Amino acid sequence: MLRALQAASTGMEAQQMNLNTIANNLANVNTTGFKKNKIEFQDMLYQKRRAVGAEEGAGNLVPAGVEVGNGTRVVSTAKIYTQGQLLQTGEKMDVAIQGDGFFEVQRPDGTTAFTRDGGFKVAADGTVVTNDGLPVLGGFQPIPVDALNVNISSTGQVTIETPGGQQNFQIQLARFNNPAGLRSEGGNLFAETPASGAPVLGAPAQAGFGSLLQNHLETSNVNVAEEMVNMILAQRAYEVNAKAIQSSDQMMQETNNIKR
Repeated sequence: MLRALQAASTGMEAQQMNLNTIANNLANVNTTGFKKNKIEFQDMLYQKRRAVGAEEGAGNLVPAGVEVGNGTRVVSTAKIYTQGQLLQTGEKMDVAIQGDGFFEVQRPDGTTAFTRDGGFKVAADGTVVTNDGLPVLGGFQPIPVDALNVNISSTGQVTIETPGGQQNFQIQLARFNNPAGLRSEGGNLFAETPASGAPVLGAPAQAGFGSLLQNHLETSNVNVAEEMVNMILAQRAYEVNAKAIQSSDQMMQETNNIKR
C-alpha cells in the first residue's frame, strides 16, 4: 500500500511540473520568437518479485514475471523548434528567420547569446541592438544617422542607402547540431552548452540555414488549442493520482481497523 502512495505522489509531482510547463507556454503565446516546451516522462525502477524467465523446475521457464513500479519522473522539458507564424510589421529593422538559425547577440558580460527574436532597433550611435539594448553580432554594422533606407535581402545582404551613396555588408546566422541542448536564459535568449555543441556560422538561405524576411517578426509557435487540451489532460491525470492516494489511504485504514 505504501508503494501505491509513493507511485501516485510521483505522478502528482510530475503532472504539477507538466502544468507549470503548459502555463509557461500559454504565458508566452505572444512572445516574439518563443519556442514552446514539451515535457517528457520516464517510468522509475521496478521491484521484481518474480523474474521473467526464471526456472521453475524440470526446465520450465516463467513466461511472465511479477514486477511493481515506483511511479514516474520528468526527464526533460525539451524545446520544440518548429516555425512560428510570420507577422508583417512594416518596421525596417524587424527581421524574421524562415527555417533554421539564430541571431547572435552580445551580453553585458561579453559572452554570446542567441535569439530568434528579430525585433531590432538602432541605438544612438547607429549600433543595431535588441529590445534590451544588446548589440547584435553576426556581421551587423552601424546604421548611419543619415540613412535613407535599409534593405535586408533573404540571403542576409544588407544595403544602406545614404545621400553619399550605398553601403553594403553581409550578415550571418548561427545554427547548432542539437538546438534542444541550448539553455534558456530568459529575455528571448539561449546560451550554448556542451549538449548543443558549438555554433556553426553561415549565410542565410545557404547550406541549410534559414532565409531572412525583412519587415516581419516570427511569432510564438504555441498552439493555444493544443495547450488547452494538454492542460485538461494534466488536470485529469493529477486528479486520478490524487484519487489513488485517497484509495490507498482508505485501504490502509480498513487494514488498521481489523484489530478492533
